[in-house]
Amino acid sequence: MSIASGDMVCVRYMVDDVQAAVDFYTTHFGFTVNMTALPAFADVTRGHLRLLLAGPKSSAGRAMPDGRKPGPGGWNRLHFIVDDIGAEVERLREAGVTFRNDIIKGPGGRQILLDDPSGNPVELFQPADA
Repeated sequence: MSIASGDMVCVRYMVDDVQAAVDFYTTHFGFTVNMTALPAFADVTRGHLRLLLAGPKSSAGRAMPDGRKPGPGGWNRLHFIVDDIGAEVERLREAGVTFRNDIIKGPGGRQILLDDPSGNPVELFQPADA
């Protein structure tokens, strides 16, 4: 398979409110707006990550033949590696971001889950060696 976007990794997130998602990712995680077609869709990037934010009015939001409708809030998630998870959590809590849990420690490092405005999870991860 040939990947047209080169080194770019593309992820589609279903969201309830495209503008709220754009504001969230640009404000809190340094994404840049590539293009918008509000209220249906927006395309934001950060480094080699292209995040496609698809609202209910987008083509990606259309019902499947069996009637199921795509929606936000599952458990697949964006995974951001951070140098200081405590400082990042404090910064985001002060900005009013909602977390699903507290920081937990595992064999590879520490992690925490937060929700974007549509309930999609985002993981912050600090490797054990950081």
